[in-house]
Amino acid sequence: MATWRDVVDTEPDFAKRVQRIMDAYRHKTLATLRADGAPRISGIEASFIDGELWFGSMPGARKGRDLLRDPRFALHSGSIAPARGDESQWPGDAKISGRAVPLIDPDQVAAILRAIEGPADQPADLFRADIAEVVITRVGDPPDHLVIELWRPGAPLRRTTRT
Repeated sequence: MATWRDVVDTEPDFAKRVQRIMDAYRHKTLATLRADGAPRISGIEASFIDGELWFGSMPGARKGRDLLRDPRFALHSGSIAPARGDESQWPGDAKISGRAVPLIDPDQVAAILRAIEGPADQPADLFRADIAEVVITRVGDPPDHLVIELWRPGAPLRRTTRT
Protein backbone atom coordinates (compact mmCIF):
# COMPACT_ATOMS: atom_id res chain seq x y z
CA MET A 1 0.00 0.00 0.00
CA ALA A 2 1.05 3.61 -0.50
CA THR A 3 0.27 7.09 0.74
CA TRP A 4 -0.89 9.98 -1.41
CA ARG A 5 2.66 11.38 -1.06
CA ASP A 6 3.94 8.25 -2.85
CA VAL A 7 1.68 9.03 -5.82
CA VAL A 8 2.84 12.67 -5.84
CA ASP A 9 6.52 11.68 -5.59
CA THR A 10 6.43 9.05 -8.35
CA GLU A 11 3.98 10.67 -10.81
CA PRO A 12 3.60 14.38 -9.95
CA ASP A 13 1.71 15.42 -13.11
CA PHE A 14 -0.71 12.49 -12.82
CA ALA A 15 -1.22 13.22 -9.09
CA LYS A 16 -2.00 16.89 -9.85
CA ARG A 17 -4.63 15.87 -12.38
CA VAL A 18 -6.18 13.34 -9.98
CA GLN A 19 -6.30 15.89 -7.18
CA ARG A 20 -7.78 18.55 -9.48
CA ILE A 21 -10.55 16.12 -10.52
CA MET A 22 -11.17 15.00 -6.92
CA ASP A 23 -11.21 18.59 -5.60
CA ALA A 24 -13.53 19.88 -8.35
CA TYR A 25 -16.54 18.80 -6.29
CA ARG A 26 -16.91 18.66 -2.54
CA HIS A 27 -18.86 15.41 -2.56
CA LYS A 28 -17.54 12.09 -3.77
CA THR A 29 -18.86 8.53 -3.72
CA LEU A 30 -17.40 5.89 -1.42
CA ALA A 31 -17.90 2.17 -1.94
CA THR A 32 -17.59 -0.10 1.10
CA LEU A 33 -18.60 -3.65 1.90
CA ARG A 34 -21.57 -4.50 4.11
CA ALA A 35 -21.32 -7.28 6.71
CA ASP A 36 -22.93 -9.71 4.24
CA GLY A 37 -20.40 -8.77 1.52
CA ALA A 38 -22.81 -6.69 -0.54
CA PRO A 39 -21.54 -3.32 -1.77
CA ARG A 40 -22.64 -0.07 -0.15
CA ILE A 41 -22.35 3.31 -1.89
CA SER A 42 -22.25 6.44 0.28
CA GLY A 43 -21.67 10.11 -0.28
CA ILE A 44 -18.52 11.42 1.41
CA GLU A 45 -16.07 14.30 1.54
CA ALA A 46 -12.35 13.64 1.24
CA SER A 47 -9.26 15.83 1.65
CA PHE A 48 -5.59 15.70 0.72
CA ILE A 49 -3.57 16.90 3.73
CA ASP A 50 0.20 16.66 4.23
CA GLY A 51 0.71 13.88 1.72
CA GLU A 52 -2.23 11.79 2.91
CA LEU A 53 -5.80 11.24 1.70
CA TRP A 54 -8.35 11.51 4.53
CA PHE A 55 -12.08 10.86 4.76
CA GLY A 56 -14.47 10.38 7.61
CA SER A 57 -17.97 9.91 8.84
CA MET A 58 -20.15 10.67 11.78
CA PRO A 59 -19.49 8.25 14.65
CA GLY A 60 -21.49 5.07 14.23
CA ALA A 61 -22.41 5.76 10.58
CA ARG A 62 -22.80 2.65 8.45
CA LYS A 63 -19.94 3.51 6.09
CA GLY A 64 -17.60 3.96 9.07
CA ARG A 65 -18.75 0.68 10.60
CA ASP A 66 -18.20 -1.00 7.23
CA LEU A 67 -14.62 0.31 7.10
CA LEU A 68 -13.86 -0.68 10.68
CA ARG A 69 -15.02 -4.24 9.90
CA ASP A 70 -13.49 -4.50 6.41
CA PRO A 71 -11.17 -1.63 5.42
CA ARG A 72 -11.41 -2.07 1.64
CA PHE A 73 -12.82 0.96 -0.16
CA ALA A 74 -13.16 2.63 -3.55
CA LEU A 75 -13.51 6.41 -3.78
CA HIS A 76 -14.92 8.00 -6.94
CA SER A 77 -14.74 11.67 -7.88
CA GLY A 78 -17.74 13.77 -8.74
CA SER A 79 -18.21 14.01 -12.47
CA ILE A 80 -19.38 16.53 -15.01
CA ALA A 81 -20.89 15.71 -18.35
CA PRO A 82 -18.49 16.73 -21.12
CA ALA A 83 -19.72 19.35 -23.57
CA ARG A 84 -21.30 17.67 -26.56
CA GLY A 85 -18.89 17.87 -29.47
CA ASP A 86 -16.00 18.75 -27.13
CA GLU A 87 -15.71 15.47 -25.21
CA SER A 88 -11.91 15.33 -25.43
CA GLN A 89 -11.71 18.43 -23.19
CA TRP A 90 -13.39 16.55 -20.33
CA PRO A 91 -10.82 16.00 -17.54
CA GLY A 92 -12.32 12.61 -16.73
CA ASP A 93 -13.21 10.70 -13.58
CA ALA A 94 -10.75 9.75 -10.87
CA LYS A 95 -10.92 6.66 -8.69
CA ILE A 96 -8.77 5.72 -5.70
CA SER A 97 -8.98 2.35 -3.98
CA GLY A 98 -7.21 0.71 -1.09
CA ARG A 99 -7.68 0.22 2.63
CA ALA A 100 -8.95 2.71 5.19
CA VAL A 101 -6.85 3.04 8.33
CA PRO A 102 -8.78 4.47 11.29
CA LEU A 103 -7.24 7.37 13.17
CA ILE A 104 -7.74 6.68 16.85
CA ASP A 105 -5.86 9.44 18.70
CA PRO A 106 -8.40 12.21 19.56
CA ASP A 107 -5.74 14.95 19.30
CA GLN A 108 -4.75 13.78 15.81
CA VAL A 109 -8.40 13.56 14.78
CA ALA A 110 -8.94 17.15 15.99
CA ALA A 111 -5.84 18.34 14.10
CA ILE A 112 -7.00 16.76 10.82
CA LEU A 113 -10.52 18.13 11.28
CA ARG A 114 -9.07 21.62 11.82
CA ALA A 115 -6.97 21.21 8.66
CA ILE A 116 -10.10 20.46 6.61
CA GLU A 117 -11.88 23.35 8.31
CA GLY A 118 -14.29 21.10 10.14
CA PRO A 119 -15.40 21.38 13.75
CA ALA A 120 -12.46 19.94 15.69
CA ASP A 121 -14.58 19.43 18.80
CA GLN A 122 -17.20 17.29 17.03
CA PRO A 123 -16.63 13.51 17.22
CA ALA A 124 -15.85 11.79 13.95
CA ASP A 125 -14.62 8.48 12.61
CA LEU A 126 -11.62 9.53 10.54
CA PHE A 127 -9.69 7.35 8.11
CA ARG A 128 -6.38 7.66 6.26
CA ALA A 129 -6.21 5.96 2.87
CA ASP A 130 -3.61 3.29 2.23
CA ILE A 131 -3.68 3.44 -1.55
CA ALA A 132 -3.61 0.34 -3.75
CA GLU A 133 -4.43 2.04 -7.06
CA VAL A 134 -5.37 5.34 -8.64
CA VAL A 135 -7.16 5.62 -11.98
CA ILE A 136 -8.18 8.42 -14.33
CA THR A 137 -10.60 7.53 -17.11
CA ARG A 138 -11.15 10.17 -19.79
CA VAL A 139 -12.17 10.57 -23.42
CA GLY A 140 -9.26 10.63 -25.87
CA ASP A 141 -8.51 13.09 -28.65
CA PRO A 142 -10.11 12.47 -31.09
CA PRO A 143 -13.09 11.47 -28.95
CA ASP A 144 -13.44 7.97 -30.41
CA HIS A 145 -11.77 6.13 -27.53
CA LEU A 146 -11.26 6.13 -23.76
CA VAL A 147 -7.88 6.69 -22.14
CA ILE A 148 -7.32 4.86 -18.84
CA GLU A 149 -4.33 5.79 -16.70
CA LEU A 150 -3.51 3.45 -13.83
CA TRP A 151 -1.02 3.96 -10.99
CA ARG A 152 -0.09 1.22 -8.53
CA PRO A 153 2.68 1.25 -5.92
CA GLY A 154 6.00 0.06 -7.28
CA ALA A 155 4.86 0.06 -10.91
CA PRO A 156 5.16 2.65 -13.66
CA LEU A 157 2.10 4.65 -14.67
CA ARG A 158 0.21 2.57 -17.22
CA ARG A 159 -1.86 4.13 -20.00
CA THR A 160 -4.26 2.05 -22.08
CA THR A 161 -7.00 2.88 -24.56
CA ARG A 162 -10.39 1.33 -25.25
CA THR A 163 -12.52 1.85 -28.31
